[in-house]
Amino acid sequence: MDLSFILNELGEDREHYFNAIAPPIIQTSNFRVNTVDQLKSLFEDEYSGYLYSRGLNPTVDILRKKLAALDGAEDCLVCNSGASAIFLAVLANVKSGDHIVSVERPYTWAQRMFDVILPRFGVSTTYVDGRDIANFEMAIKPNTSLIYLESPNSWDFRLQDLAAVAGLARSKNITTIIDNSYCTPLYQMPIALGIDIAMQTATKYISGHSDTLGGILTGTTKMMKKIFDSEYLNTGCGIQPFNAWLLIRGLRTLPARLARISENTSRVVQFLQQHPVVERIIFPLHHSFPQYELAKKQMKGACGLLSFHIKANSRRQVVKFCESLKHIMMAVSWGGHESLILPQCAGLSDQEFDQENPDHRMLRLYVGLEEPEYLISDIEQALSKSALI
Repeated sequence: MDLSFILNELGEDREHYFNAIAPPIIQTSNFRVNTVDQLKSLFEDEYSGYLYSRGLNPTVDILRKKLAALDGAEDCLVCNSGASAIFLAVLANVKSGDHIVSVERPYTWAQRMFDVILPRFGVSTTYVDGRDIANFEMAIKPNTSLIYLESPNSWDFRLQDLAAVAGLARSKNITTIIDNSYCTPLYQMPIALGIDIAMQTATKYISGHSDTLGGILTGTTKMMKKIFDSEYLNTGCGIQPFNAWLLIRGLRTLPARLARISENTSRVVQFLQQHPVVERIIFPLHHSFPQYELAKKQMKGACGLLSFHIKANSRRQVVKFCESLKHIMMAVSWGGHESLILPQCAGLSDQEFDQENPDHRMLRLYVGLEEPEYLISDIEQALSKSALI
């Protein structure tokens, strides 16, 4: 299916809403039915039509169709945040006594679920270094029902060989879930590689404007209905129509934004790699990345998120650098128009800082839509003020 068709036309029956170019926001809590039998049918299968906007909604459905097509999936559910999407996908595929294999250091709220919530119901998790398929093979137990992946993750960008993991999981009837927020479906298509459920935080690149939250799940219609019929409806965490409309708006410019961000990132990486204070760059499509060949094999691009280590002797130097930036803002998340910096030492005190630990000197940079010279100049002056040069 053509990308331009998906983004601009798929799911948009304009003749049904006055030929408006932008789709309407169907801001309603419930829907009228014409017959008792129609009502009976919806009670029996709410996935079959419009009953109550906690379930299906016409504005959300336009978004669902586009996102499923982008992922090459049969179907899609959209939640009110990435964290809720992860929660639903995992909860729908485990039961008491089950075992999960997860990559090391997953997204904070995924790990909280694995470490704090699921153990209360007898579900255990083993964390593995996902760079080696043998680690998954060794961690799988007879009661393993789920493998959780992030490829790349959002700090050191470790990859998993998705086709290999998917093949292993299917041979043992284990469900696979991946957080694909880093790449989006434009730069990586996990479903085509055999992964069962692809998740994205729509808050980031899909929105592109840092003004709404969202979480996406794609997979087979059978899997999406399984999640919808229980976890999705029970938690009531489906996205609201206005936020869905904002994400539809964001999708219109997704290819153009990713192309510009990727070009800007290339320029910033070139600057950082030659700077005397930068010890190391971590970026999946940089030739120094340990899994560079795998990145080229299963990713079409790497967008704007990278990490780098600086030659700092103290936490104060890292702090000074971050706080001297004039245009790159300090904040979590990524994927919007604005460039952002996030120091890993934010969770440490001055006394806890260890200059021999590269993680303590790591900064995560998100490169946005600004002119690359504008960003490079800002980084350069901040390094100067922090006495790092």
